[in-house]
Amino acid sequence: MIFGVPASELRASVSQLVPSARLGGSVGRVSDPGSHDTVYDVVGGQQFFVDLVDGFYAGVATDALLRPLYPDDLTESRRHLAGFLVQYWGGPSTYSNERGHPRLRMRHAPFSVGEAERDAWLRHMLPSLDAVAAAHSAPVEAVARIRSYLIDVADFLVNTR
Repeated sequence: MIFGVPASELRASVSQLVPSARLGGSVGRVSDPGSHDTVYDVVGGQQFFVDLVDGFYAGVATDALLRPLYPDDLTESRRHLAGFLVQYWGGPSTYSNERGHPRLRMRHAPFSVGEAERDAWLRHMLPSLDAVAAAHSAPVEAVARIRSYLIDVADFLVNTR
């Protein structure tokens, strides 16, 4: 359940807006096939993702369920998540240059991630996305694609039932 709505229903409603985070066959590209703009470009670049991650970690810092899963100092966690999202959505490949392949499941395997942790993660990430999208006047299509991706990744990383 995410905000009282089953995750599958939320994902289905987002997928009606945007069927996949990989529209146009290219990760991070906007839907206009002739466009060279990426989601990274149309939302305003790196600052959008830094602000998204900052808002998310402000919630994590006080979350009794999630906080124990993170190191005492959140600086590197913030930098890694922002770098990953920047790269995924079409920005510089700094994340992979520094850390190699993302290997999301492997990096999260040491942590017990159940439905409660997934829901808590989304409870901080999705409102941060909404706030940052409004502050940056991000296009609705790009924000819907990011939202769909975040929900899918949160589901993908659940490793305990």
